[in-house]
Amino acid sequence: MADKQYQDFKSFYPFYLSQHQNLVCRRLHYIGSGLIVLLLLFTLFNQQWWQLLFIPVIGYGFAWVGHFVFEKNRPATFEYPIYSFLADWVMFAQMLKKIIFNKF
Repeated sequence: MADKQYQDFKSFYPFYLSQHQNLVCRRLHYIGSGLIVLLLLFTLFNQQWWQLLFIPVIGYGFAWVGHFVFEKNRPATFEYPIYSFLADWVMFAQMLKKIIFNKF
């Protein structure tokens, strides 16, 4: 983990990206985030609110497999939980933006 203590998200995000160099790790993050979005939509549709209990299992499960098995590093979530949560969604949004705008 980094020795630096990040005081703002702008300085943290490049570090976060450096912890996601492995393509499989990044793809597992994207899959987990995408499944969370689908689960949220599905839960809003069927109003089975207990399903929301699966959010941390899905979100962290895919990401942590990516880190421990493929990236071989410790997830930044352990030291920077809020910044990591935000960074994961920024990374996901950037991936979607790249997919959408590269197709048109």
